[in-house]
Parts: sequence; structure tokens; C-alpha cells
Amino acid sequence: MIKRSTGLYENFTRKEGTATRATHYCAGCGHGIITKLIGEAMAELDMQNDSVFVGPVGCATFCYYYFDCGHISAPHGRASAVATGISRVLPDKPIIAYQGDGDLGAIGFNNAFQAANRGDNFALFFVNNALYAMTGGQMAPTTLPGQRTTTTPFGRDIVKTGYPLKVCEVFETLEAPVFIERVSVADTKRIMQAKKAIKKALKIQKEKKGFAFVEILSPCPNNMRDDPVKAAEAFTEIMEKTYPLGNFRDRSEKPAPTPESVPRRTERELTGGGREGITTKNDPSFRERKFKFSGFGGQGILSLGLVVAEAAVSEGRYVSWMPSYGPEQRGGSASCSVIVGGKEIGSPTIDDPDVLVAMNQPSLERFASSVKEGGVILFESSIRSDIGFPAGVKAIPFPASSIANENGVPKAGNTAFLGAMAGMGLLPFKEKDITDALAESLSARPQLIEPNMKVFEAAKKWVSDKEHSI
Repeated sequence: MIKRSTGLYENFTRKEGTATRATHYCAGCGHGIITKLIGEAMAELDMQNDSVFVGPVGCATFCYYYFDCGHISAPHGRASAVATGISRVLPDKPIIAYQGDGDLGAIGFNNAFQAANRGDNFALFFVNNALYAMTGGQMAPTTLPGQRTTTTPFGRDIVKTGYPLKVCEVFETLEAPVFIERVSVADTKRIMQAKKAIKKALKIQKEKKGFAFVEILSPCPNNMRDDPVKAAEAFTEIMEKTYPLGNFRDRSEKPAPTPESVPRRTERELTGGGREGITTKNDPSFRERKFKFSGFGGQGILSLGLVVAEAAVSEGRYVSWMPSYGPEQRGGSASCSVIVGGKEIGSPTIDDPDVLVAMNQPSLERFASSVKEGGVILFESSIRSDIGFPAGVKAIPFPASSIANENGVPKAGNTAFLGAMAGMGLLPFKEKDITDALAESLSARPQLIEPNMKVFEAAKKWVSDKEHSI
């Protein structure tokens, strides 16, 4: 039998052996209407077979029983964050996220706000019923002034709890969102308007034009302690005074943004220095390298990582640099992770570095065991090394402090390690790019450039004399 798709499953089998067309929603709940509108819009746009739906925690948590498309369930408040991740991994697929007012407006607000600010490619449907419906009707960020809930039995006191959060109005202040609209499903006329907004948000996703946001005012008769008709009437009369319906933004007719269409500033414009004309290029043949630099705060650990990262940028490589340090400006532990690759880097976190530079004992003890087989540990020779190193890892004691002292720059131990890595062939870059990056890092104190270059060359010579090339 051939029939028109509805975007919803033929039967909702929520329990083994059952097949029904009844949803789990309460009588008069707006979620059921919204579910139908989204399903119909997906079918009309012929996109359900490509779409991925991110379900929330809350009343709509069982939506995967209804929508005939791909699904993933998110933790409480994190649907926007999950949708962001999926949109990056599956950039050609329409992504849909669905959240309630407690889910998005409270614990998950920053996830949604930052996704909107980035203009991530997904449609976000935000159901606003002015309270935490599933867990007993507690006050939510969207609860109205004076509204009674189980946690505000005398009404919401704005002096103690603040004013209702107006998400559409907040998102309207951002540059990136393509579409922002508030609708309602309280009566037939409003449902038709809601359907148009929902369909437009999904069409934007099908065309990959950016972030689309639809807030939907949805009655909750059960927690309002009213019958469905009266609850819907109250929503129309009361809710819309605080949350007026309407379109806040519609740029859907503009072409989808491309990297070339987005205005960009050069590094020189942003920082007053730097290099121009460098293009990052994909190079599948380039083996990704992971570096971990570690020591005490004040030893130049982060600067060392930045020099390596800048040298990689000069050669058009993909680079990530992530620092980690304690609250102390000096003396606390400090480390940074640098990844250099021939393709986009998925995460800046490093669990198994190819190269570890340890400038103090605690860092050596902490990170040595994480170095992958075939990797290299380069550590300050004045510290104890009887900790035991992983099998298949080459551990090399290096007199960085001595070399820096002998060349008149006691604080340039980090530069000595840079020179050692260059001499050992651990840095897959041209030496000129390394020394240019070193000079650039010292540009604010030009008197230090020549002495540091001397340390760099002395470290290379030490490597050559000791025949420590890798």
C-alpha cells in the first residue's frame, strides 16, 4: 500500500506488544499538537529520512516513539549542545532540537544561547508552559509574576526570584540567528500560525542556512488545575501579555552563509601584528602530532606551546593549543597541549602525546605514563628520573637550565627545549618558521630575541654533539 508520509510512525509502540495512536501526553497538553506539526512539516518538506531529532528530558522525552526520523536523547538541558555536536559531525543533515522551559531556560540556557550566538545549523523548538510540568509544576525561569506553582504557592515574587526569562527577546540581540519567532498552540488560528513558523524553521535546516528558533506557548492543564479549554483560554489572555506572539527575525530569504561570505579580519587587524596570506590546507598525508608541555608556572611552558603552534600555523597546518594552569601566577603547575594536523582537529584534549616536555619533577611523574608507544619524553636533566618510563618510549634527559645559564639567559629554559626538539627532528616544520615564531613571541621585548636565538642554537648543538636525532 502506498500512502502519503506524515513524518510520524504509523503506530506508537511504547510498551512491548502494544500498538496505539495515543500519545503519553495529558489531555489538552500542547506537546501533542506540536509533535504533529513538526511531523507534518518534515513530511511536507520530504526531509524526515535525513533528519536527526535531539530529544529532551521532560514531558517530550519519549518523542522518539513518534517521529519517523533519526533520534538521539540528550541529558537535561543539553539538547542544544548535542545538536551542535551532531551538526558538526553530520553537516549535510537537518538537525532538530526540542526543549522545554526548565530544560532550556534554566540548566541549559547557556548551551542554547551560545549555539544561537554561533549560528549553529539546527532548528530549536522551545516549548514554554511557564513551569516545570513533568516533575510536579515547580517554578521555572518563564513562570509569570504572581503565578502560583508548587514552589511558589503564593505566587512568583519578582523581588526574590526575578522576572520571567524572555528567550526570543534575548536571542534577538544576537547577530547569528536566521529565524526567531514566538507562536502558540492555544487555539486553531494560533496553531496554523505555529505550523508556518515550524515549517519555515525546518526549511531553513533543509537549506542549511543557520540557526532557527521557534518558541511555542503551550498550555499545561494538569499543572494549571484547569480543564483543557479553560487552560487554553487563560494562556491566550494571560501568557501573551508577558510573551507577545510574533516574528522577531526572518533572514531566511538570504543565501546560506559560506566561509567566503563572512567578513573576516586579518590577524594583523586583530592583534596589531602577525602574518598575513597564510591558508590552512587539508593534507591527509600529514600525520597528526600531539605535544604536551609541562612544568611550573613562570617557566614559559605556555609560551613554548604557543611558539610550536605558531610555527605550525605558518606552514598551513591545523592547530589547537589548550593551556592548563592553577590560580598561582608563579610556582603552580602549568601545562599545555598542542595538536598539529593535516585536517580539522576534533578535540584539543590529549590523552596520549607523541612528545612530552617535562621541566619539573611533578610534571614528569604525572604525564610520563601517558606518552604513547614510540613517543619521546624530553625532560630537564637536573630532576630525578627514577620513576620508570613506559615500554617503547624514548626518555631523554636534557640540560635545559644549564644551557640557558651558560648563554646568559637563565629564564630561557623553554627556548632550550625548543632548540632541542628542532635538533632532534621532533618538530615537523621548517627551522625558519620555528625561529620566526620564537622571534614573534619576544617582539614585545626585542632585546631578548638575539640572546634566545643563541640559546636555541646552543641546544641544537648539544643534540648534534650527543647524536640524539629521533
